[in-house]
Amino acid sequence: MRISAKTLQLTLIFIALLLIITTYFYIPKVKQNKLEKETAQKKEAVDEMPGVENIFENVSYEGIHQIDNTFIITADRAKILVEDPNVVYMNNMHVTITLQSGQKIIITSDSGRYNKLNYDIFFEDNVKATDNEIRLFSDNLDLLADESAKVYNNVLIIDKEKSYLKADIVKYDFKTKYYKISMLTDSEKVKVKLIE
Repeated sequence: MRISAKTLQLTLIFIALLLIITTYFYIPKVKQNKLEKETAQKKEAVDEMPGVENIFENVSYEGIHQIDNTFIITADRAKILVEDPNVVYMNNMHVTITLQSGQKIIITSDSGRYNKLNYDIFFEDNVKATDNEIRLFSDNLDLLADESAKVYNNVLIIDKEKSYLKADIVKYDFKTKYYKISMLTDSEKVKVKLIE
């Protein structure tokens, strides 16, 4: 049985049209439906998390730290738990503190918490802070409203002259403007070496 050239051409044109429709219309629609379904499932999973009250995107809080220093906290994502509505858990935190002198301190971290009642801010994971004179790196930084700050876990402080200090814990008192540096070692003495 021999197929005519006209029938073969019509069959090939039909197959080509079918491939074009499938490629440009059907497959993208299927992928979009799959993406929408996955997004809905993730949203349901977040909504079903126990204790989650609200989840926010691109949040910002403003306040006053130590009576005369203003601050702004921004984060890509935040959540508030039902059992503790005064604490905001944040991802990709960015805090700018403007001191009374006009100097700005910028602190960033991958995650952290902000207490809306007492203004305590806790930074966690990949913490970086700078005032354009000193750069600080650590795993944790607690900025407390009682006029103190505690930096701990893999602390590295570098000043503009490229001197640096490594420590386990650094505590700073905003009233006295003194640092207390600690190492968590068995020896009673703490050795500090400034390298230029």
